[in-house]
Amino acid sequence: MNNFFRCILMLRYAWMLGDSNMINVNIFGLLTNMIYMIIYYYYAPNTKEVLKLIYKVTIFVAIFLVYAQMEHPANVEFRFGIVVTVLLLLLIGAPLAHLKNVIKTKNTEILPFPLIFMGTLVSFQWLLYGLIINNVFIIFQNAIGFILSIAQLSLFVIFPSKKSQVELSNDHRKEN
Repeated sequence: MNNFFRCILMLRYAWMLGDSNMINVNIFGLLTNMIYMIIYYYYAPNTKEVLKLIYKVTIFVAIFLVYAQMEHPANVEFRFGIVVTVLLLLLIGAPLAHLKNVIKTKNTEILPFPLIFMGTLVSFQWLLYGLIINNVFIIFQNAIGFILSIAQLSLFVIFPSKKSQVELSNDHRKEN
C-alpha cells in the first residue's frame, strides 16, 4: 500500500518536473502495485480491514494531490519534494522499527530480505538518476534510502536468520 501511495505522489512530482522517464517508471510502478493489491485483497483473510486501509490511503493521497493543485506553482515543486522525500524515508526505514527485536533475538527472520535487497538496488539507481538530472530531492532521499538499506542489509550479515541456519543444517544432514 505504501508503494502504491508513493508511486502516485512521485508521479505527480514527475509531472511537475516534466520528467518523462520518472513519469513512465511511476506509471509502471502504479500498475504493478495495483496488481499486487488486487492479489493481496483476493487472498486476505479480512477484506474489510484491507478496504479500510485502502480508504484511508485514498483520503491521504487525495489531500496531497489537492494541496499540489492549490499551492502556488512557484512553491509547489519544493514543498511537494519535501513531502515525497519524508514519505520515502519512512517507507524505507520502516523495517528499522524491528531493530530492537533483531538485536535482542540476534535473528533477522522478521525482516523482509527480498524487499530490503531490492530497495537497496532501486535507491542506488534513483540516486544515480538524481545525480544525472541534478535534482536535490531525488539525490537526498535516495542517498539516505541507500544508506538505510545498506544498514538493514548489514543486519543479515551480523544476525543471520535462525530459520535459514536450521534449513542449512537440515540440508547438510540430508547430504550425509
